[in-house]
Amino acid sequence: MKQINYYRWILVSVVLALLFITPYLTIAAHCSTDSHTSINEAAMRLVKFCNDPKVGLDERDVATLVDYVQSPKQNREHALLESQGCPGAYQEFDTKISFSRFMAYSYNSLIPSAVTRPSSMRYSLWSDLQGKFQKLPSNWKLIPPAGAPLILHGLQHNSNTPDPTTGLYYKYDVKRTFILVNYKGRQVLISVSKQIGESNVGEKGYILGSDSEWNYYYSGEPGSAKAGLGWVKSYIYDFFSVGVYMESSISPVMMRNGVFQWISAGWSGINFVQPNNIIAGMKRFARDNRMILESPRLPAPNQMISTYQWLSNMPINDLTKIYSAMQQARWSEALQLGKISGSKADNPASLVKTSKDQMVAELMLEYLKLALGKPTPVGKQFSLMPPDSLR
Repeated sequence: MKQINYYRWILVSVVLALLFITPYLTIAAHCSTDSHTSINEAAMRLVKFCNDPKVGLDERDVATLVDYVQSPKQNREHALLESQGCPGAYQEFDTKISFSRFMAYSYNSLIPSAVTRPSSMRYSLWSDLQGKFQKLPSNWKLIPPAGAPLILHGLQHNSNTPDPTTGLYYKYDVKRTFILVNYKGRQVLISVSKQIGESNVGEKGYILGSDSEWNYYYSGEPGSAKAGLGWVKSYIYDFFSVGVYMESSISPVMMRNGVFQWISAGWSGINFVQPNNIIAGMKRFARDNRMILESPRLPAPNQMISTYQWLSNMPINDLTKIYSAMQQARWSEALQLGKISGSKADNPASLVKTSKDQMVAELMLEYLKLALGKPTPVGKQFSLMPPDSLR
């Protein structure tokens, strides 16, 4: 039996390698080693600063990355040089939104970050470096010309959404550093992340319907949802990224977003991630981020904050009732779609370990779906909200 499992592992490894190698070579061909060495070095120094603030910030690294993101280029997505054993990739896109509104929605202590990253992030809970609860600012003050950068360090506990190919989702901790600067008269936010240790073992998740509807079932069961890979015990071994979000030179109501990202993940100590996989994930994020921030139906920040506060102040029993209804609806849909087996399906995942902050974060996405006209299993419960929360 051990020999059979060994050969099965070898076969799966070879197949996955063949799937990944060709796209990788195609993308890497567009990435000149000489032209991107300084970019990698600047990004890695910012990652090092995130991991250990004592090393200090070199603003020349900020300038190097900002200049690259704003520069015209033939390829807006490409492989990056491998760093610290992790393959990397770069991707950029533009969003029709002002910098102030972007910050109000995307990095606001009273609007969970998963709301603007619904196909990438299930939830993200922030704390300071001592482990005490701390939130991001609810109102960032812009940096005046020649003003000193605003720097904020912290920790986040994250859980992502199921991968479209493998169905795997993970929980992991990262160090975060935010650097807000005024660069040549334009506001720029640098967001740096560095994973702490390995993630938990990957668990089986399912996309229910279209991925752009942001409806997922989280089984809590280790392994992959992909046929033939249910047995794997996978991990995110390492992850680090540098995001550059800046006012566009074209229009004051346009944002340029450039993300440098490196990931190593797999099983049995072997990385199966390649740059094309990273780019696919970043394009998934960009698709929905633009869909939300450019939507004419997007509630104003104060309306979203009002809903967040309403949920946060709700008695825990009432909040759990709404959250449980959502979990039950997802479980029922996963069963109906044949994603899970009736013979194996038990009750939805236990809520014992689900914190109030996580419930609020996930229910905020259901509120957004309702506001944008997308289906949500808890629409009736949200009708209990103050009427002005959905105007």
